[in-house]
Amino acid sequence: MGPMVFLFMLLESFIQYPQPVAEGLDEETRLRMEVRAKHLEWERLQLEQEVERHTQEQVQLLQLLAVAVLLVYVLVLWFIGWKSSLRREEDEEENRGANEEEVGNVAANEEDNLGNEAVNEAEMAANNNNVAIAVQEEDDFDDRIGQVIMQRIRWPVQDLQRGCQWTMNLMDNYSPYFRHVLSNSFYPVLQRAIGVGSAFEGWSPREQDVVYRVLIPMTPPRGHSFHLQLDSAGQGHMRNFRVLVQLECTCTREQQAENMLCFLHHPEEELRRNQDPSLLDTLCTGSYLDVQKTARWFYQLVRAIWPALPQSHNWHLVLLPSTRSCQFKVTNTRESFRIEMLFGVRRDDSAIFVSSQTREAHTASTIWPESYAVAEAEFFKHIARQAPPDSLYLKCLQFFTRLPLGFCFSTYTMKTIVMHLLNVMPASSWRRRDLLERLQDILDSLRLCVRTKRLNHFIVGNRRLPQHIHLPADVQTGGTYNLLLRLAQQPDAHAQAIHDYQVLKKWYKRILLAED
Repeated sequence: MGPMVFLFMLLESFIQYPQPVAEGLDEETRLRMEVRAKHLEWERLQLEQEVERHTQEQVQLLQLLAVAVLLVYVLVLWFIGWKSSLRREEDEEENRGANEEEVGNVAANEEDNLGNEAVNEAEMAANNNNVAIAVQEEDDFDDRIGQVIMQRIRWPVQDLQRGCQWTMNLMDNYSPYFRHVLSNSFYPVLQRAIGVGSAFEGWSPREQDVVYRVLIPMTPPRGHSFHLQLDSAGQGHMRNFRVLVQLECTCTREQQAENMLCFLHHPEEELRRNQDPSLLDTLCTGSYLDVQKTARWFYQLVRAIWPALPQSHNWHLVLLPSTRSCQFKVTNTRESFRIEMLFGVRRDDSAIFVSSQTREAHTASTIWPESYAVAEAEFFKHIARQAPPDSLYLKCLQFFTRLPLGFCFSTYTMKTIVMHLLNVMPASSWRRRDLLERLQDILDSLRLCVRTKRLNHFIVGNRRLPQHIHLPADVQTGGTYNLLLRLAQQPDAHAQAIHDYQVLKKWYKRILLAED
């Protein structure tokens, strides 16, 4: 074969059977790409599984939270139902007790049923024991709640009882000197002081500045009489009086034996020469007893008699300015007491007085506002006699008269709410285990009063007071009056009261939850 033929055949073979030069390299690349694709697919699957696993964990966590919330809700409903069932069991137990006597009578006539009755009595005794245990457990739980609340509230530390006792001892020491100094005069006759106000009721709205307030009843001197006249120009429901002073004839043998001249029938010259002036010429303006003149007279008495008292050896007396009462402070090296002496005239033989205490910034000197302080103090004494030793009604009052300081709710408003609650709830329901419920009752009552713009006065028109608290007929049977009348008359004041209540409610919750 020639060389040309050989070359031609070789070229033809290459053309008919081409050998790809990079065939091995392309296959390797393809394999690597497949492996890479599979690896990416595996990573995608792993990522999806991881996401799915996290999603399942979150779903399980939400399910657990939902179950926990449901369990708490069921527990609360169970607890409420448990308390309701206890009350029902107590009612049923009372019914069983009422029926027990009837069952006993039937048993006496039907001796065949004695065995069954014995079984029933055993079952009832077992039920009673179970109810008693359940009630005790509930009381223990509520008592622990009350104990926690007590620990979260900062209570005042002053000893009000000691301060009241010290004040009354001072007044008792003053009394014989009052009688001696005034025995032959024509000034008002001073009776024994009566403790009134918050300190003598067992609570105080202030931590440090406690005022021990007493009211001294006054009766007319010889040859005089007092007549109370309602002031027609008074502030509507806030009743004011004037004390009309009239001279009485003393031309009787008994009074002549006292060497007293009759102001009505003896000549004025003889009266001026031989007898002290009448009350009309000393403490009256016109024919009416003057509050400010009476207050200045009290200051003179207190200052003049003080050096003769045993307290003057260890205590220092400081008279404080006041136009309608006698205020002073007594101090020693360790403590001090601030005392206010009010004076007033009793209405008939009741616990209602017209007193020197003012209600407004500018009260005429011949105006004597009607005072219910003595009746309110007697009500608190009545509650104290009925209340168990561990009663906390004064703590509740103390808390809610200190809490609203700075709000539009006055101390007297909160005191009135508590007095209304004390008048309808037994004193035994104010123990530590009842503390949370009673505090909530007071807050709910305030909310209702703000919403309805009404809070009835506790004394006036109240026919449910204890019988030993004597009231004049016009006070007891007359219509009551609204202490929150201003809210009904002034929309802005009502809006402010609503706002203050909401803020007060927040403060109340923060204190109970011990939040900063």
